[in-house]
Amino acid sequence: MSHRLLCITFALALALSASLVHADLASTVAQVKPAIAMVGTYKATNSPRFALRGSGFVVGDGGQGNKLVTNAHVLVPSSEVDPQATLVVQLRMGSSGWQTRPATVLEVDTQHDLALLRFDGPAVAAFKVRSSDAVQEGQAVAFMGFPIGGALGFSPVTHRAMVSSIAPAALPTPTASQLNPKVIRSVRANSPFDIFQLDGTAYPGNSGGPLFDPETGEVLGVVNMVLIKGTRESALTHPSGISYAVPSRHVLEMLERNAGN
Repeated sequence: MSHRLLCITFALALALSASLVHADLASTVAQVKPAIAMVGTYKATNSPRFALRGSGFVVGDGGQGNKLVTNAHVLVPSSEVDPQATLVVQLRMGSSGWQTRPATVLEVDTQHDLALLRFDGPAVAAFKVRSSDAVQEGQAVAFMGFPIGGALGFSPVTHRAMVSSIAPAALPTPTASQLNPKVIRSVRANSPFDIFQLDGTAYPGNSGGPLFDPETGEVLGVVNMVLIKGTRESALTHPSGISYAVPSRHVLEMLERNAGN
């Protein structure tokens, strides 16, 4: 085979590989999209009645009812709870549009900024959660959610990304002047754990959304735009725009603790 023919063959192989990757993600998005949800509060006297607080995703663990994972910070702080407002999740039910379902909190894992909710009603599509222990730096991933608090419309948005680093959630603070009360509380209360640093750009409304394998749709992490930024980037005057995700191993542990609920 001539050198020129070899180059052409290699180029065609690369193009075919790229097209297959795009095709895989397209089919994966269609598969998992029904399992993405908006998390927020509902109050009949408010305008709008639904206030979006973040993203979430339905999980299937063999327990009772439907369960949903999100970030703990997506939930309304107890000091701000309006007794007339209801915690709800909104799911896209095909051509019938968004359906609102009341939700209850099963567990809040403040250390990893995770929360597990349960909502009633007919079973819906769910993500499969895979262990994140085998995730490697340089691995291709995707994430889905409702960026900028729904400012772009209540339609789930998917982004490609790469795991650019696996590193501790909290960085050592070089100087005392860079310490603040939030960082001190976090260091005292939390045991160190690793997080995924991503090269894709996520926004606050993406918090609680799934980080997943583009080929299989299996969840590998939970996008986090508040807790981790507050510990890793506390010394920065301007946020870096780097995105983070909590590894799915902590989701699996939470699901195991609530298997019978």
